[in-house]
Amino acid sequence: MDYKSLLFILFIAIWSTAAGAAEGPGFHPAGPFRVQVELDPETPRVGKNRVRVLIHNEAGKPLGGAALKVVAVMPAMGSMPAMYAPAEMTETGPGRYEGEFEPSMGGEWPLTIDIEADGDKGSITFDLATGRKGLRCATCGSEGADIPGTVRVDPARRQLIGITTGRVKRKKLRISIRAAGNITYDETRLTDVALKFDGWIGELYADAIGKPVKKGRPLFSVYSPELLSAQEEYLETLKRGLGGRMREAAHRRLHLWDISEAQIDALKHSGKAREHMPIPAPANGVVIEKQIVAGSAFRAGQRLLRIADLSRVWVEARVYDYELPLVKVGMEAKVILPELQDREFKARVDFIYPFMEGDTRTARVRLALDNSDGFLRPDMYAHVHLKARLGKRLVVPESAVVYSGRSRVVFLDLGDGRLAPRRIRTGRRNRKWIEVLEGLEEGDIVVTSGNFLIAAESRLKAGVEQW
Repeated sequence: MDYKSLLFILFIAIWSTAAGAAEGPGFHPAGPFRVQVELDPETPRVGKNRVRVLIHNEAGKPLGGAALKVVAVMPAMGSMPAMYAPAEMTETGPGRYEGEFEPSMGGEWPLTIDIEADGDKGSITFDLATGRKGLRCATCGSEGADIPGTVRVDPARRQLIGITTGRVKRKKLRISIRAAGNITYDETRLTDVALKFDGWIGELYADAIGKPVKKGRPLFSVYSPELLSAQEEYLETLKRGLGGRMREAAHRRLHLWDISEAQIDALKHSGKAREHMPIPAPANGVVIEKQIVAGSAFRAGQRLLRIADLSRVWVEARVYDYELPLVKVGMEAKVILPELQDREFKARVDFIYPFMEGDTRTARVRLALDNSDGFLRPDMYAHVHLKARLGKRLVVPESAVVYSGRSRVVFLDLGDGRLAPRRIRTGRRNRKWIEVLEGLEEGDIVVTSGNFLIAAESRLKAGVEQW
């Protein structure tokens, strides 16, 4: 036999020995311990089965006085909850422990052994199925084997419980903020009608709330002894041919009382004071407040009418305090009127009010909408959708994250069927993606569906405190 053939035979012998140690009845690493497991019968069955566990320490000596937790688990599937078959273990000799477990139905029952001794802890999982001979170590000789809660799922089980995976990636994250709102008046387009003298209302043209008015057209006429006297004073200066300061003072007095230049010119040409002076509308719009009727007396400065120009309206939305940092002036928005067949309008944030509403802990956000067709009416309900663009962020699919109290956990796919829980810190989220601040790196593969079915088995292995 030549030298190369001898080396090849020696290599095959070493490889066979290693493979037998990994898959056969030899010892397997479980943290700082070495574990050997036997079943009786060797092919597990539904009902009572006996399990024997031999534990050695790092020095290879039998380890007595260890606390063992041994349980076989059939993971939850669909509406069926997870099922457990624990074994009460008794030490029968130095480092030798025995107990019984009872699978209640046929199928996959991964067997997990947790060991605690002298302050050290270890865990190991074996693939076990009724009707299939022997055990196979699911966590030995692979990266992630010592991660508490690591489970191994073979391809058949993956397909059965619908496990899928996805990659952690860096992508542009957009957050949709939905807020309730309502249409209201543009406050910069409100005009109050008030006079600077006392008097009485004569004929009333703007005689109802909601009536449209046009700038320069009369709203009503007024009788005022003061106004009548001012007109006669101005006409007297004209008749006497008085100029200079006296005429200028009489003219200025009428002008300061908001008598228009056109009305003063008409007075000059007629040469006769008007007992009832018409008061023109100062702006286009509709009457939204009316404090007078024909014949009403009024005082100087009293608000008689309020006119609103509805060619542009505001939308005021209420945003919760935790979403407020995402809202910026100028950001895109969509206004939806749900009661009018979900009609939509594009808009931008025009203003963010600098205070909170104390009872709801929301802040008002204002948008402006063109309403030249008069379709939008104040006090209509509206839904406002704001789009916050956060730039590129590290994200995982929303379905990958398992919530456990304040903890957020994902399952990393380590390959060869191994799934390891990883606690992460999350940030912003939308309907599809969750931002990852700590715990993952770009390119990691995580479980995106079926992770809740993995969680029960993982919790048993790692202990609830790990979650």
